[in-house]
Amino acid sequence: MDIAWVDGFEIRVKVDHGAVVIAANKEGMLSLANQLTALAEAVPGQHIHYDAYNSLEEGSTEMIIARTE
Repeated sequence: MDIAWVDGFEIRVKVDHGAVVIAANKEGMLSLANQLTALAEAVPGQHIHYDAYNSLEEGSTEMIIARTE
């Protein structure tokens, strides 16, 4: 699966009072939208792993989005 990023993306993920909060600039939102579309078309079991080492801003909570049935 091709994971594409829009130049200048910024994405932060945190857990606030039990709720997951995803905050992103325009480029981050477009990147996530493109990746979710690709994941929706992928085979079940595929996933995208997001963390501060490969895509999220420093201090972000790790996030995995997985394709099910």
